[in-house]
Amino acid sequence: MRVFRGVDGLRAAIGEELGPTDWLLINQARIDTFAGATEDRQWIHVDPERAAAGPFGTTVAHGFLSLSLVPHFVNAVRRIEGVRMGVNYGLDRVRFPAPVPVGSRLRGRSTILGVEELPGDTVQTVVRTTIDIEGVAKPACVADMVSRYHLGGP
Repeated sequence: MRVFRGVDGLRAAIGEELGPTDWLLINQARIDTFAGATEDRQWIHVDPERAAAGPFGTTVAHGFLSLSLVPHFVNAVRRIEGVRMGVNYGLDRVRFPAPVPVGSRLRGRSTILGVEELPGDTVQTVVRTTIDIEGVAKPACVADMVSRYHLGGP
């Protein structure tokens, strides 16, 4: 895990790849839980019998499940000291190049693309995270996440 101390440390790391993380198993229970939380119960995600005859030969994870793991993977490879509070400000770009079949293992690699100081002792970062699927050439997800960190204070 890379530890950053202040804006200068973040800025110095622009362009460096952080990671990869450990592998994370995507099993049917995780897919089903995500389907319940998002009300997206499309058969390609939650019906193993029907999905066996479908285009992927098995159930696949939701693209948004992969996307929802971006903060987990980013937090596994970096920590910023002196942060009072961090917030997700949004996404600049998201792609899902390859499906994630049930039983796949995923890991993340992140690169800081930009660092900007904002008023109120706040720093905004743009971090590109690529989520790899073990044994697959194309990634599951590539996302540029915009985060804001409020520094100092309690």
